[in-house]
Amino acid sequence: MALALVSAVGVAAFGWPFLAPPASTLNAHAQDAPWLFAGLLVLLVGVVAATISESGLGPKAVAMLGILAATGAALRPIGAGTAGLEPMFFLMVLSGRVLGPGFGFVLGSVTMFASALLTGGVGPWLPFQMLAMGWFTMGAGLLPGPDRLRGRAELCVLAVYGFLAAFAYGTVMNMAGWPFMAALASNISFDPDASVPANLARFLAYCLATSLGWDLGRALLTVVLALTLGAPVLRALRRATRRAAFETPVTFTTHP
Repeated sequence: MALALVSAVGVAAFGWPFLAPPASTLNAHAQDAPWLFAGLLVLLVGVVAATISESGLGPKAVAMLGILAATGAALRPIGAGTAGLEPMFFLMVLSGRVLGPGFGFVLGSVTMFASALLTGGVGPWLPFQMLAMGWFTMGAGLLPGPDRLRGRAELCVLAVYGFLAAFAYGTVMNMAGWPFMAALASNISFDPDASVPANLARFLAYCLATSLGWDLGRALLTVVLALTLGAPVLRALRRATRRAAFETPVTFTTHP
């Protein structure tokens, strides 16, 4: 329920340029959108806390969450700023696959938050990044065959998902910043007086002009790492999950 609520708020926060008609008074407050930072961040913290509470995660699961989030946060600076090469996305795909959609959403959000603290990237864009990465990691947990699909077929599924989701992540993040780029690129920026199809055409042009190369680098690196390192990393994650056994209740038996 909490995840559905924060996702609905996130869809409205990302997609308001296409959801509000040109005559809507909402467009007059376009420059006020960064104030969503505080509200969306509170909702994200709430959904992370609710997910942890409702899932009954024990200390071992929380420890695993911390380790994976710290690893992902440490991986991000390695490629950030270099043609969109971000190995963190590879780890998020495999972690979401092994740990499931709910845990994946929490992991993606917490990892992005930790990464922002590590790199000094805290700003109005942070809640949008946390939400987008939560969706990215959650999507890997929703892929089919989590218990029966193994081997090369599973790696191919993860690689295809990582490729497409990397573009989706970049496109979603473009929607967070595009309405505020009027002073930088007037011909492809958001026009509050234009129709939805016209703004959609401007948005596609904006994506092609600004982020296509970055998204392609991120997508290709995710595919390469999934196909080359995916098998041993998946085995390590599954072994760690079994040893943590955070969903297995502790029982006591009496011996004669």
